[in-house]
Amino acid sequence: MAQPPILTLSDIALTFGGDPLFTQAALIVQPGDRVCLVGRNGSGKSTLMKIMAGMIEPDAGQRFLRPGMQVSYMDQDPDFTGYDTLGDFAMEGLELGMEWKVYAAAEGLKLALERDPAQASGGERRRAALAKLLAAEPDLMLLDEPTNHLDIQAIGWLEEHLKATRSAFVMISHDRTFLRELTRATLWVDRGVVRRLESGFEAFEDWRDKTFEEEDMQRHKLNRLIKEEARWAVEGISARRKRNQGRVRRLGELRDERSSQIRRQGTAAMGFKAGSKSGRLVVEATDVTKVFGDTVIVEDFSIRVMRGERLALVGPNGAGKTSLLKLLIGQENPDSGTINIGTGLDAVVFDQNRAALDPDASLWESLAGDPLLGVSGRSDQVMVRGVARHVVGYLKDFLFDDQQVRSPVRALSGGEKARLLLAKLMARESNLLILDEPTNDLDVETLDLLQELVTDYDGTVILVSHDRDFLDRVATTTVLMQGGGRTTIYAGGWSDIAAQGGDTGEDETTAVRQPSGGGAAQQTTQAPPKSTTAPAGNPVKIAALEAEMETLQAEIAKLETFLADPDLYAKSPAKFDKATAGLMQRQEKLAKVEETWLELSEG
Repeated sequence: MAQPPILTLSDIALTFGGDPLFTQAALIVQPGDRVCLVGRNGSGKSTLMKIMAGMIEPDAGQRFLRPGMQVSYMDQDPDFTGYDTLGDFAMEGLELGMEWKVYAAAEGLKLALERDPAQASGGERRRAALAKLLAAEPDLMLLDEPTNHLDIQAIGWLEEHLKATRSAFVMISHDRTFLRELTRATLWVDRGVVRRLESGFEAFEDWRDKTFEEEDMQRHKLNRLIKEEARWAVEGISARRKRNQGRVRRLGELRDERSSQIRRQGTAAMGFKAGSKSGRLVVEATDVTKVFGDTVIVEDFSIRVMRGERLALVGPNGAGKTSLLKLLIGQENPDSGTINIGTGLDAVVFDQNRAALDPDASLWESLAGDPLLGVSGRSDQVMVRGVARHVVGYLKDFLFDDQQVRSPVRALSGGEKARLLLAKLMARESNLLILDEPTNDLDVETLDLLQELVTDYDGTVILVSHDRDFLDRVATTTVLMQGGGRTTIYAGGWSDIAAQGGDTGEDETTAVRQPSGGGAAQQTTQAPPKSTTAPAGNPVKIAALEAEMETLQAEIAKLETFLADPDLYAKSPAKFDKATAGLMQRQEKLAKVEETWLELSEG
């Protein structure tokens, strides 16, 4: 016998000072449900989740929670007032003897429970809220972006935990891989309506596209019918007056039906424009070591990044990804070794902390008031890649409406803040993109577009991300940072690491892993091998080139083995194309490195 729903929302209506956010929204959550909640940024996903949690009272409609059922919401900004440690907060309300559940969650989420909340970062505070929710094991968990501030290993742990839980859950997440692995139903918030599909996120995009196609077809039929009725009203026989009036009323009803339809929001008109080309060499690190206190960021690290590469830095939190990023772009100096920055670089930086946005400034002021973008003497215009644009028109390209233009940045959702920051970056020409966690909070459509733009960008990209799907679609080279200064360089994205024999789940406290002896396509950057017969020239430079040649030769061999699979193209044409492009790129790079080596050797 089927159990009754845990939670039911009926005819929910809510308005925040302007157009209705929801009108007659309805949903149910059943025991054991595994549901993703999806929709455009600003569509009301987080608000709907708070209504489900009982934190927001709707203007109309009913919320019914089955008696005896417990619903818990993961607060993105929890109140730690009165708690001495994150552990005290996470353990509050647990039955005696159940504290072990918090310790287990904290170990998986890499959370220091003894940390003072006043000294904790925003990410640590969110992880404490997540640990508290998981330990409580409610009947229904409401998870709003649970993977934000988690590294890939912690995301993997959370996936396995949620697969094993008996609780139902509804989650909002930008992480496609996470959603695909976990969900079996989809709630789609679209223009105030909530639709449900009894399939997980894997089926969402096809369902959405089919819905839009049917909607377009119905709108086309309605427009054609209105046109026919309007022509009849003009050309009809006036003698049949009673019948005429009926058709005139019908025409009015059809027009009312069309005007009541809410047009769906288009795709943001985003685009990066590369400026003048940089030099062929973007950055070269040779035997670089960097230590902060007792933390080794990198040790004897060497890499050469050429124009057009898309380099990803991945690894556990605390491994030093952002620090290495700063080293590569010259914001930090190494303790030893050398870093050569290429010529003609014009960089723009996407900061995961949104530090470039003033929360008290309006969207208008964020653009027109920026000295890098504002037009001198014109507070209503912004320079967009050398062309003056009205600030409102430019913001509309990024799907902001007239009412939002004068609103403060703090009123925006996380995804809308990301879009505003992208608007600032895309107004400038560049040839080097620095992207630090760019996917956080973005909706599916905007994320798709960002992936295309980064892939097609006619410049160089260096990025930090925990989004496995994004890494697979974008990265041409990945540096896996394992903590303790250990780094390994791989061709391709996240999935390619495992395909090349890499250990993506290694804990940073384990012993140093030595390079495999089978010609694997990785370079574990302890000290690079030095030539015992280095010619005259510059011995240090020559040795670095020899190490790079060995690495490239190993990567080429591994990619050739990977591409030798006769079924690869049929099974995964995207991976075949990426591996082929990676092979050609490394062959070209090897030829250039060999040429440089010969020049130095002969000198």
